[in-house]
Amino acid sequence: MSSRTYHVITYGCQMNVHDSERIAGLLEEAGLMRAPEPPEPVLGAGADVVVFNTCAVRENADNRLYGNLGHMAAIKARHPGMQIAVGGCMAQKDRDVILRKAPWVDVVFGTHNVGSLPTLLERARVEEAAQVEVVEALQTFPSNLPSRRESPYSAWVSVSVGCNNTCTFCIVPQLRGKETDRRPGDILAEVRMLVDQGVQEITLLGQNVNAYGVEFGDRQAFAKLLRACGQVEGLERVRFTSPHPKDFTDDVIVAMAETPNVMPQLHMPLQSGSDAVLKAMRRSYRKKRFLGILERVREAMPHAAITTDIIVGFPGETDEDFEATMDVVREARFSAAYTFQYSKRPGTPAAEMKNQVAPEAVRERYERLVELVGRIAWEENRRFEGQEIEVMFALGEGRKDFATNRMSGRARDNRLVHVAVSEEPSERPRPGDVAYATITHAAPHHLNSDAPLRGLRRTRGGDAWEAANTEIPESKGVSLGMPSLRRP
Repeated sequence: MSSRTYHVITYGCQMNVHDSERIAGLLEEAGLMRAPEPPEPVLGAGADVVVFNTCAVRENADNRLYGNLGHMAAIKARHPGMQIAVGGCMAQKDRDVILRKAPWVDVVFGTHNVGSLPTLLERARVEEAAQVEVVEALQTFPSNLPSRRESPYSAWVSVSVGCNNTCTFCIVPQLRGKETDRRPGDILAEVRMLVDQGVQEITLLGQNVNAYGVEFGDRQAFAKLLRACGQVEGLERVRFTSPHPKDFTDDVIVAMAETPNVMPQLHMPLQSGSDAVLKAMRRSYRKKRFLGILERVREAMPHAAITTDIIVGFPGETDEDFEATMDVVREARFSAAYTFQYSKRPGTPAAEMKNQVAPEAVRERYERLVELVGRIAWEENRRFEGQEIEVMFALGEGRKDFATNRMSGRARDNRLVHVAVSEEPSERPRPGDVAYATITHAAPHHLNSDAPLRGLRRTRGGDAWEAANTEIPESKGVSLGMPSLRRP
């Protein structure tokens, strides 16, 4: 009898990608095999168990989930024994609503009890009844669960889950809970274990990594952690996600600048350039403090790439408020910005504010912002034309790589680089390998190199990829800077 198969569909943030790797690890530990990807994308990939790991940050997340669950009803009717599970933030938020709207779902589990999934699936199968288990407090830190990582040479490492902030637009604290920090020794033990397995790049994850240490009373814990990562032999690149300006301290800047393997890249969410809007958002910093952080970062790391998040159309935002945001964008000169039109999330204070901005005004402002962000990013990228930069190659970064005979990867500042590569196997990099590429053309969101590579270095990460990867199918989950596994 052949083994049952599974497929995990991931929506949302890097933490969800991290959790999906744990879901896959748990299912494989329970005896399931990853379903092969069909030649054409098929919802659920024909698997016996389909898991939706969901996001609830934006309204369209609801629509996407329930739309896909609707399609799954017919697929399940044609597939005897199929099970459907819904986890993540939408499950934490909607719990009973999911079964009311989609009674063909077998399991609903929350953000705090990912480890319960195999048991819930078996119980649903034996009892022939849907199982809902959504708990309010973290049961097992996700990083302690078995993992089926998407990449042999790059990995996510969670430092904390949850958030203690009260931003009026954000639903995450309700769904992920208060911040829970891992002990530094546990984090470093995981990092060393990953490096021993061939990993050469890690991304430190948390809803707010800058607050790391608050649970055990060490305000300098994150800076110390960065420096400790710098002492791990074989670890070539370290980056981190989701910091909050209010908790960002100068010791982190110094640690970044003085630790060679910490990438000169910082994601610093602005949200708005208006002090009035920031106050309404309860962001606990103002424009002057935000720009001061950027100034100090660039003093310490002149070539650092700084990215951001911006929300357009927050309740009460006036034309003057929006122009203040545009002014900050012009001054900050972000290498990229993740821009969002404000989306009401039930249960957040902002959703109840009466001065909601008209949709047509939001769209007009949004289009202007996107144009400005793109123009500045292009200007910043053009500075690299003619320069030689270090690239760590990956798979899944360039959608057109196979058609254009390119391989894509990331510069040390996390810029995306598409590189023309040789047909000669000995001169062709593997995912995880490192080389120097001369930039011949810049676009707003990537760099191109059509010049010959120099200094190709076969890495332990490339060796790990070659050892682990022959016919492993490509994941169709979210792409957030992580490679998928497919032979070039």
